[in-house]
This record gives sequence, structure tokens and C-alpha cells, in this order.
Amino acid sequence: MRAMILAAGFGKRMQPLTLHRPKPLLQVAGKPLIEYHVEALAAAGISDIVINLGWLGEQIPRTLGDGARWGVRLHYSDEGTPLETAGGILKALPLLGDHPFIVVNGDIWTDYSLSVISRRSLAEGELAHLVLVDNPVQHPLGDFRLADDGTIGNVGASLTFSGISILSPELFSGLSSTTGPLGPLLRKAIAEGRVSGERHGGRWYDIGTPQRLEELNRLLDA
Repeated sequence: MRAMILAAGFGKRMQPLTLHRPKPLLQVAGKPLIEYHVEALAAAGISDIVINLGWLGEQIPRTLGDGARWGVRLHYSDEGTPLETAGGILKALPLLGDHPFIVVNGDIWTDYSLSVISRRSLAEGELAHLVLVDNPVQHPLGDFRLADDGTIGNVGASLTFSGISILSPELFSGLSSTTGPLGPLLRKAIAEGRVSGERHGGRWYDIGTPQRLEELNRLLDA
């Protein structure tokens, strides 16, 4: 299985911290946020990792190199102008291959073990498997409902998408534009009954503002 780290966004809500540095390179407990994801994927046995590049993207390969220090191969998908989530994944599909792959948002921090999802396979007909978390203060209504049987649909607890998933390349086969968000594709697949999920009850942070970054650093320094 291969994996992709989404790292191409502008990080506008993180300004001024992102005026001269892409958000995935912001420091968390003394090292760039994106390194936590590379380390976690390497520990999960993922050897090929794709990273998309956008705003100040040239800084990321300069920082991470080819991945040899973690025993992985890093591949870069340079978007120039960011293509949003679905567009960025669509552009990177030639690097990700024909089989389902892991996707991790580059602007989260979590203690979820990626070894768990790396051992999972999509069931026949499934297009996606999502890791969900309890709704944070800044997102109280959540994103999706998770039923007791692990399906995502119209019943069950309302939870927030963690930004960690397994996606099938088939999910993007109907994409009519090379730029766009992932949400509409997931909702269409959910309506068709082709998405499953799991709940992570541990720690998870969406690094969406400087205040949340500061809070996470205080937590990890404690």
C-alpha cells in the first residue's frame, strides 16, 4: 500500500506563521509537523509516500529529502497553484498506483496509529474508509454519521473526519474538474453505501490556527 500526505494548501488561517513557511513545516515540539506523518507511515510499513506541493512547496523537499533517513521513498507532486484536496489527489494518482492508498492531511497531529489503517483493506465495492474523531470545540456538528456496524450514512453518532483515510482510485473516476474538494466525492459515495469508518478515541488536533498550534505545543511540552 502507498500513502499520500496532503501538504499543498496556502495555510491562510495560520498567517503570519505561514507567510514564509508552508504549514506542514511549522514546528511541533521541536520538529516539522509533516515529519510526524512520515515517521508514522514508515512505522506502519509504508515505503512509498507521495507529498503534494503548493504554497512555498519547494521548502518541503529541501527539508525532507528523498526519505532515506526514515527508510522510505518520498515522491513529490508539484501543483504550482494548489488544486484543492480532490484535485491534488487526482493529479498524484499516477504516483499512487492502481490500488487503494492511505491519505493523511498534513495539518493534523494525532496519536492514532497508522499501522491500524495500513492493515485494513477496502471491502468489495467500497470506495473509502474514514477515521473519525469526536467533534472538537471548533466543529461541534461534525461531518459524518458512523453506525454501529461501521458504515457511514444517515444513522449513528455524528463525528468529525480526522483527515486520515483509505481511498480507492475509483473514487476519482467521475471527477469532472482537475480542481475541487474531496467532500462532494465522499458524500456521493456515502449516498451509494460505499464508505465505511472507524472512531479514534485518542488525541487529535486540527492545526488550523496559530492558537491551536500553541495549544498543541504546550500539551506536548508538558
